[in-house]
Formats: sequence, structure tokens, C-alpha cells
Amino acid sequence: MGLFTPFRNKLMPSEKITLAKGDITTLGVDAIVNAANTTLLGGGGVDGAIHRAAGPELLEECKTIGGCPTGEARITKGYNLLASYVIHTVGPVWQGGHNSEKELLQNAYINSLKLAKEHKLNSIAFPNISTGVYGFPKQLAAQIAVDSVKSYLKNNKYPKEVVFVCFDDENYALYRTLLSVD
Repeated sequence: MGLFTPFRNKLMPSEKITLAKGDITTLGVDAIVNAANTTLLGGGGVDGAIHRAAGPELLEECKTIGGCPTGEARITKGYNLLASYVIHTVGPVWQGGHNSEKELLQNAYINSLKLAKEHKLNSIAFPNISTGVYGFPKQLAAQIAVDSVKSYLKNNKYPKEVVFVCFDDENYALYRTLLSVD
């Protein structure tokens, strides 16, 4: 997996969640999730990195979609990425926690997983949605991400593996704790 250090957590064997630290654009999974903005036309952080790595065809396809509301998800081809698909989801901007931010972040994860299921994708990788310029508190965002994925995997066959990809040490440490990684 290149720049990644993967760890398995101590979940039931039917729940496959992996934690990795590194650049999500280099991961060879069926789909990587893009923490996109509502236009889907690229931006900073992971969004910009995915658009750069995928190539200009990704932007051209995104232009045909017409955007994506916060909490929802859309799927495109992966183009120059190792991943076959990009699932674009829009997380909420943190506004103090009183504007449905928690529910919208949960929806971003669940709706991404639903698209993976719909397309029978075996593996999907998530970045730390909304924790960059959108300002969502990292500890709370990590808890919502882990809880949402664990809950979804209990009742669904697809995806078969979920990877949480952390670019920074702080998020990586939070996920290691939440996933009980040795």
C-alpha cells in the first residue's frame, strides 16, 4: 500500500475496518471518498489532491452532476487514480454544533456507504471529513465516523472493507484509540 501503515482493529471478523496513515489518492481500493464542497468542482485539502491525482476528466464528469448538497453523496469514475471510483460527499461546516452538523456528517458517511453498496464495491476509503477548513472538532468527527461505519456494516454486505485514511498524526491517534488498535 505504498506510504501506508495499515492496522486491523479488534472488531468481529465480519466487520473489516482498517486504519491507515498517508495519502488517500495512492490507495488501491474500489472507491475513495472525496471530502468535497457542494459544487464538486475541486477545492483545497483532500478535494484538491483527489482532483489533481485523478486528472482533468474527473472535473469534466463532476461538471455534469450539478453539485451535491451537504450530507449527500455522488459517484464518479476514478480516472488516473488506483481507485476505480470516487465517491464525493459534502460534510458540514462546523457552526458550533447547533445546526444539525452531527447528523449531516453522519449522513455523509452513510450515504457514501450506500453508494458503495449500490455499486457492489468491496472496499472504500474515507478521509477525515469536515475536519480541515470546515472546522469540525476532530474527536467528535472521528467518533461519528467510526460509529456510523460500524453500525452500517452490521446490516449490509457491501462494502466488505472500510479504510479510514488519516493524513495527520492527530486524526491518526484519535482513530487508533477509537478502533482499539494495538
